[in-house]
Parts: sequence; C-alpha cells; structure tokens
Amino acid sequence: MLFRIISVTTAVAMLTAASLPETGPMPQPKPDSEQTQAPSDLPIPAQKPEASETEPPSDLPVPAPKPEASETEPPAREMQGPPKPPLTIAAESDEEHQACLGELSAMGAVFKDIPRIDDGNGCGIDKPIALSEPLPGIKMKPEGTLRCEAALALAHWMKESVIPAAATALKDNGRITEINQASTYICRLRNNATTGKISEHARGNAIDIASFTFENGKTVGIEPRHEDPTLTGAFQRSASASACLYFRTVLDPDSDAAHETHFHLDVLKRNGEFRYCH
Repeated sequence: MLFRIISVTTAVAMLTAASLPETGPMPQPKPDSEQTQAPSDLPIPAQKPEASETEPPSDLPVPAPKPEASETEPPAREMQGPPKPPLTIAAESDEEHQACLGELSAMGAVFKDIPRIDDGNGCGIDKPIALSEPLPGIKMKPEGTLRCEAALALAHWMKESVIPAAATALKDNGRITEINQASTYICRLRNNATTGKISEHARGNAIDIASFTFENGKTVGIEPRHEDPTLTGAFQRSASASACLYFRTVLDPDSDAAHETHFHLDVLKRNGEFRYCH
C-alpha cells in the first residue's frame, strides 16, 4: 500500500515539473560562420550599387556627352539692321554720254573711249574715256581716266577761268601748256582711308591737280597760299574759287592736311544742287 502511494506521489511530482516553464536562459543556437556580424567598432563597407544604376548595359551604345554651347553655336551677335547691298557701278545713259562727247569734241579736247571698268566693290566707270588734252595745246600729264562729265567740267573751268586768270596774273610765264594731275580714276576710299565711304575717284568723277606748267617752262605748284600776297597766290586763290562754278566739290590746300599739295575737284551730285567748296 505504501509503495503505491509513493509511486503516485512521484508521478505527480514528475508531471508538475514537466508542466512548469523554464526559468533559466534558453541557449541560443550557434550561428553559421557566414552569418557572423562584424564587430561594431569596425566600419561597415558600402554595398556596391547594381550595374544598372551606374552604367548602361554593355550591349547598348553609350550616348555622347552634350557639347557646350560654344561648340555648336557662334556667340550671340548684337542686333543689327539688314545687310547693305553691294556697291554697283552707276549706269550712264547712252544719249547723255554721246551729248557730252560731242560737246567735249567741239571744245577741241583730245580723248578716246575705253572699255568699261569694273574693279568690284563699286569701283568702276560704265562709259570711261582716256583724256590726253582737255583743250587744244594743253596736255594732261599723265593721261587721265574719267567720266565724260568730269572731263567736260575740267575743260570749261580751264577755258573760262584758269587760263584768263593766268593770263592776267602770270602773263610773263606765257600760256599754260600742261595740267599735272595727281589722280584721276583709282579704286580706293576717301583720303586713302581703310574704312569709310568710297572715293569719287573710284567712280571716275574726280581729278586731283598738283600743278600747272607754263610755256616758259615754269611750274606753279598747288600749295597753301591763303596768305600769299604775290600774284602767284592770287592766281591760285582765283582758280580755287572759280572751280566751284564747274565742280560740285572743291578742296584746296587750305581745307585740310590731306589736300595741302593739290586741288581735289569732283562732280558728285547732291540734293538741291548743293556744292561743297573749301
């Protein structure tokens, strides 16, 4: 009887122990070697990004970098007006040209027609002539290339003003035999500048006169004579002043430094028949 009681007691105790929770720490499973964390005092290396975040797949073309603006476009320009049309040679009327040649011949001038001149940039003469004598017995040295209108103005000025003035002021020198010209037709800008307007010489409208040679061999050069009290000074001033009756532009040695050694005479037409004489 006692054995059975003990056995029952022992069985109850064993059942009670089995049903109670563990009070001690549960043993943790030992991690595998590849799951072991790095010590907290060591830096954790950054993960390498996926290839798709940094570069395109190797089987796709790599786009070229976009060039800077300066490689594809010129620098921006300031706003400008429309481009100027190229300069051209002024056409001359056949009727007016023939009338001019007829009047020049009637005055006894010696000249010849020469081929049309076109040197580009507006330089040239539609119907040029080579003038060797504006009046009988008065040679042009050297021969000049002009439009007929300029040659005719020169002939009238010489006949009606210069020759009478020389006969009065310088009669001891005899008659004028030569006009020594410094320039007729030449393709250039005004005053031989590198920028600016085209010269009337480049259109055949102008002649520069450097001196006059007389029958006795004496040459009277064009030079500053504004205060020259001699008859030579009076002759030059008379020639300069009267030139404005025949030419539309007259520049003499008293006008500026560029004309200290000659008369510049041209037939440039201006509005209202305006003339510039200095």
